[in-house]
Amino acid sequence: MRQAEARASAVPECTGEAGRRPPVGESRRPVKLVKGGARAARQRRTVQLSLEAKVLLVSVVGLCLLGLPIVLSASAPGAILAGGSPWSYVIHQSIYMGAGALAALIVSRTPIAMVRKLRFALPLVVFALLVVVFVPGLGHFAGGSSRWIGIGPIQIQPSELMKLAMVVFAADMLARRAKRADQWHAFVRPLLVFMTVAAVLIVRQPDLGTAIVLGCITFSMLFAAGTRLRTLAGSGAVVCVIGAAVALSATYRRDRLLSFVNPFAHASTSGYQVVQSLATLGLGGVTGSGVGGSVTPWGFLPNAHTDFVFAVIAGNLGLVGALIVLAGFGAFGWAGFRIAARERDPFARFVAIGITCWILAQAVINIGGVVDALPVTGIPLPFISYGGSSLGVALIAVGLLFGIARRQQAALAR
Repeated sequence: MRQAEARASAVPECTGEAGRRPPVGESRRPVKLVKGGARAARQRRTVQLSLEAKVLLVSVVGLCLLGLPIVLSASAPGAILAGGSPWSYVIHQSIYMGAGALAALIVSRTPIAMVRKLRFALPLVVFALLVVVFVPGLGHFAGGSSRWIGIGPIQIQPSELMKLAMVVFAADMLARRAKRADQWHAFVRPLLVFMTVAAVLIVRQPDLGTAIVLGCITFSMLFAAGTRLRTLAGSGAVVCVIGAAVALSATYRRDRLLSFVNPFAHASTSGYQVVQSLATLGLGGVTGSGVGGSVTPWGFLPNAHTDFVFAVIAGNLGLVGALIVLAGFGAFGWAGFRIAARERDPFARFVAIGITCWILAQAVINIGGVVDALPVTGIPLPFISYGGSSLGVALIAVGLLFGIARRQQAALAR
C-alpha cells in the first residue's frame, strides 16, 4: 500500500495543455525535436511566387528602370537650356518611383476585403479632387490644361486616381450583380453614368486621352462580366459618337485628327510632332545611337520625355529597344490576364482584369500616337514617361495586382 502511494507521488502534477495526460485510447506520440525549428517554420510560411507573379514583377521593374535613363536623355538638354540641372527631371521621377514602389508594397500586403471597402469612399474623394482642380488658387494650370492640384513641386493629377477608383468601383458592382438577368439596370447603366460624369470632368480640364482610357477600362470590365454583345455594342456606339463630337468641338483636337490622317500635309503646324516622331523612329535604325547619343532632345521633338518617350527609345536603342518595350508590355498583359483567370474571388478577378486592360490600353494609345497609327491624345507611356502621378498610381495598381497573385499562391500552399 505504501509502495503504491510512493509511486503515485513520484509522478509530477501536469497542468496546462502541453502537460495534460492523454485520455484512455489516445496514444502517446513522442515529440520529435527538430534543430532550427523556428527557422524551418518561417521557411514554410514563405510563399513561393508563381510564374505569373514573377513575370509581372520583372516586366514592371524592367520598364521602370529602362525609363530612368531614357527620361534623363530626353529631358537633360531642355533642363540645361532652361538654366536648371540636367538631373532635375530624373531625380523627380526617381522620387515618385520610390514612393510608388513603397505604396505598391503596402497595397500588395493589404487584404483584398479592405480594398473593397474603399469602393465608395475612393470615387467620392477623387470626384471632389476633380472639382477642386478648377478652383482658382487650388488648381494648377500648365501647358494649356488645368489638371493638377498641390503646392510647389508636389503636384497630384486626380484624373490618374480616377482610373484606380473606376476599377475598384466597377469590380465591386460587377462582383455583386454580374449574374443578374437585367444587366442594363443592374450594372451597365450605373457604370456608364459613373464613367460619363468622370469623363466630363476630365475632358473639361481638358484631357481627352485619360477619358478614353477610362472608357476602355469600363467596357473591358463589362465585356469580362459577360454583358450581352448587343447591349455592349449599342452602348459603345453611343459613347463613340459622343466622343467624336467632343473631339471635333475643340479646334486643337480637330486639328490633331486632321493631322493624323495626313501629318505631312500639316508638317509645320498640327502635324509637326508626329512628323518629327516618325523621323526619330527612322533615325534610330536597328540598334540606335545609344542613350544620350540622339539629337532628338535638343529641340528636335517636343514633349520628348512625356508623350513621345517611345520615339526617344527607338532613337536611342533602335528597333531592338522598341521591341523590348513592346515585349515588356506583352509580358505584363500575359501575367495580368493569367492572374485574373486563376482568381476565384469575383471582386479580385475583376480588379485584375481592370488593371491589366488599363495599362495595356494606355500603352497602345500612347504608342499608336507616336507611330501615327492613332491620333495623338497626350497620355503618358506607363512606367516610362516622365510624370509623377501617372507613375505612382500605376505602381499602386501593380501592387494590387501583385497582391492578388501572392494570395493565390498562398491559398495553393495551404
